[in-house]
Amino acid sequence: MSERTKSSIDIAAQPEAVMRVITDFEAYPQWTSEVKEVRIEERDDAGRATKAWYRMDAGALRDEHTLAYEYPSDAEVRWTLVSSNMMRALDGSYVLEATDAGSHVTYQLAVDVKLPMVGLLKRKVEKLIIDRALSGLKKRVEAISA
Repeated sequence: MSERTKSSIDIAAQPEAVMRVITDFEAYPQWTSEVKEVRIEERDDAGRATKAWYRMDAGALRDEHTLAYEYPSDAEVRWTLVSSNMMRALDGSYVLEATDAGSHVTYQLAVDVKLPMVGLLKRKVEKLIIDRALSGLKKRVEAISA
Protein backbone atom coordinates (compact mmCIF):
# COMPACT_ATOMS: atom_id res chain seq x y z
CA MET A 1 0.00 0.00 0.00
CA SER A 2 2.96 2.34 -0.36
CA GLU A 3 1.63 3.84 -3.61
CA ARG A 4 -0.65 6.77 -3.01
CA THR A 5 -2.45 9.13 -5.33
CA LYS A 6 -2.07 12.79 -4.41
CA SER A 7 -3.69 16.03 -5.57
CA SER A 8 -4.01 19.60 -4.29
CA ILE A 9 -6.37 22.56 -4.52
CA ASP A 10 -6.42 26.16 -3.31
CA ILE A 11 -9.41 27.29 -1.25
CA ALA A 12 -10.29 30.89 -0.44
CA ALA A 13 -10.66 30.31 3.31
CA GLN A 14 -8.33 30.03 6.27
CA PRO A 15 -7.08 26.54 7.22
CA GLU A 16 -9.20 26.52 10.40
CA ALA A 17 -12.39 26.97 8.32
CA VAL A 18 -11.32 24.25 5.90
CA MET A 19 -10.47 21.84 8.72
CA ARG A 20 -13.89 22.47 10.34
CA VAL A 21 -15.58 21.27 7.13
CA ILE A 22 -13.19 18.32 6.68
CA THR A 23 -13.77 17.08 10.23
CA ASP A 24 -17.55 17.61 10.22
CA PHE A 25 -17.96 14.04 8.99
CA GLU A 26 -21.66 13.85 9.84
CA ALA A 27 -22.31 16.67 7.31
CA TYR A 28 -20.64 14.81 4.42
CA PRO A 29 -23.97 13.53 3.02
CA GLN A 30 -24.98 17.20 2.51
CA TRP A 31 -22.15 17.90 0.08
CA THR A 32 -20.67 14.56 -1.02
CA SER A 33 -23.14 12.64 -3.18
CA GLU A 34 -21.48 9.25 -2.62
CA VAL A 35 -21.71 9.45 1.17
CA LYS A 36 -25.23 8.52 2.26
CA GLU A 37 -24.84 8.21 6.03
CA VAL A 38 -22.17 8.79 8.68
CA ARG A 39 -22.12 7.80 12.33
CA ILE A 40 -19.38 8.91 14.73
CA GLU A 41 -18.46 5.92 16.87
CA GLU A 42 -15.67 7.38 19.02
CA ARG A 43 -14.29 10.83 19.89
CA ASP A 44 -11.10 12.02 21.56
CA ASP A 45 -10.92 14.34 24.58
CA ALA A 46 -11.06 17.37 22.22
CA GLY A 47 -14.35 16.11 20.74
CA ARG A 48 -12.80 15.13 17.40
CA ALA A 49 -13.97 11.93 15.74
CA THR A 50 -11.47 9.10 16.09
CA LYS A 51 -13.71 6.44 14.54
CA ALA A 52 -16.58 6.88 12.06
CA TRP A 53 -18.84 4.51 10.15
CA TYR A 54 -19.89 5.36 6.57
CA ARG A 55 -22.52 4.05 4.19
CA MET A 56 -21.44 4.83 0.61
CA ASP A 57 -23.18 4.48 -2.74
CA ALA A 58 -21.08 5.40 -5.76
CA GLY A 59 -23.13 3.50 -8.32
CA ALA A 60 -21.16 0.33 -8.98
CA LEU A 61 -19.39 0.61 -5.62
CA ARG A 62 -21.62 0.33 -2.56
CA ASP A 63 -19.97 -0.17 0.78
CA GLU A 64 -20.20 0.24 4.51
CA HIS A 65 -16.88 0.93 6.17
CA THR A 66 -15.34 2.29 9.34
CA LEU A 67 -12.36 4.65 9.41
CA ALA A 68 -10.02 5.50 12.30
CA TYR A 69 -8.79 9.11 12.42
CA GLU A 70 -5.74 10.78 13.90
CA TYR A 71 -4.75 14.43 14.01
CA PRO A 72 -0.95 14.90 13.88
CA SER A 73 -1.43 18.70 13.91
CA ASP A 74 -4.15 21.34 13.63
CA ALA A 75 -3.51 21.35 9.87
CA GLU A 76 -3.61 17.61 9.19
CA VAL A 77 -6.02 14.71 9.52
CA ARG A 78 -5.15 11.10 8.61
CA TRP A 79 -7.31 8.01 8.39
CA THR A 80 -6.97 4.26 8.04
CA LEU A 81 -9.53 1.60 7.28
CA VAL A 82 -10.80 -0.38 10.26
CA SER A 83 -13.40 -2.52 8.47
CA SER A 84 -15.18 -2.73 5.13
CA ASN A 85 -17.30 -5.00 2.98
CA MET A 86 -15.52 -4.07 -0.29
CA MET A 87 -12.06 -2.72 0.60
CA ARG A 88 -8.86 -4.05 2.13
CA ALA A 89 -7.46 -0.53 2.59
CA LEU A 90 -8.66 3.06 2.44
CA ASP A 91 -5.86 5.15 3.89
CA GLY A 92 -5.42 8.86 3.34
CA SER A 93 -4.83 12.35 4.63
CA TYR A 94 -5.64 16.00 4.21
CA VAL A 95 -2.76 18.43 4.84
CA LEU A 96 -3.48 22.16 4.90
CA GLU A 97 -1.07 25.04 4.40
CA ALA A 98 -1.95 28.70 4.93
CA THR A 99 -1.49 30.93 1.87
CA ASP A 100 -2.04 34.62 1.21
CA ALA A 101 -5.34 33.74 -0.49
CA GLY A 102 -6.49 31.17 2.09
CA SER A 103 -5.44 27.52 2.12
CA HIS A 104 -3.55 25.04 -0.03
CA VAL A 105 -5.07 21.60 0.59
CA THR A 106 -3.31 18.35 -0.33
CA TYR A 107 -5.23 15.09 -0.31
CA GLN A 108 -3.46 11.71 -0.45
CA LEU A 109 -5.28 8.42 -0.84
CA ALA A 110 -4.48 4.72 -1.19
CA VAL A 111 -7.33 2.32 -1.93
CA ASP A 112 -7.19 -1.45 -2.15
CA VAL A 113 -10.43 -3.21 -3.04
CA LYS A 114 -11.18 -6.87 -2.37
CA LEU A 115 -12.01 -7.40 -6.05
CA PRO A 116 -9.09 -7.83 -8.46
CA MET A 117 -8.17 -4.47 -10.01
CA VAL A 118 -5.28 -3.51 -12.27
CA GLY A 119 -2.93 -0.94 -10.69
CA LEU A 120 -3.59 1.68 -13.36
CA LEU A 121 -7.36 1.38 -12.87
CA LYS A 122 -6.90 1.61 -9.09
CA ARG A 123 -4.94 4.89 -9.51
CA LYS A 124 -7.73 6.25 -11.75
CA VAL A 125 -10.33 5.39 -9.11
CA GLU A 126 -8.21 7.09 -6.43
CA LYS A 127 -7.77 10.16 -8.64
CA LEU A 128 -11.53 10.35 -9.27
CA ILE A 129 -12.27 10.10 -5.54
CA ILE A 130 -9.69 12.76 -4.72
CA ASP A 131 -10.80 15.17 -7.45
CA ARG A 132 -14.46 14.89 -6.44
CA ALA A 133 -13.60 15.30 -2.76
CA LEU A 134 -11.41 18.37 -3.31
CA SER A 135 -13.95 19.99 -5.64
CA GLY A 136 -16.79 19.36 -3.18
CA LEU A 137 -14.67 20.56 -0.26
CA LYS A 138 -13.78 23.80 -2.04
CA LYS A 139 -17.40 24.48 -2.97
CA ARG A 140 -18.65 23.72 0.57
CA VAL A 141 -15.96 25.75 2.40
CA GLU A 142 -16.24 28.77 0.12
CA ALA A 143 -20.06 28.75 0.35
CA ILE A 144 -19.93 28.63 4.16
CA SER A 145 -17.17 31.26 4.34
CA ALA A 146 -18.89 33.68 1.94
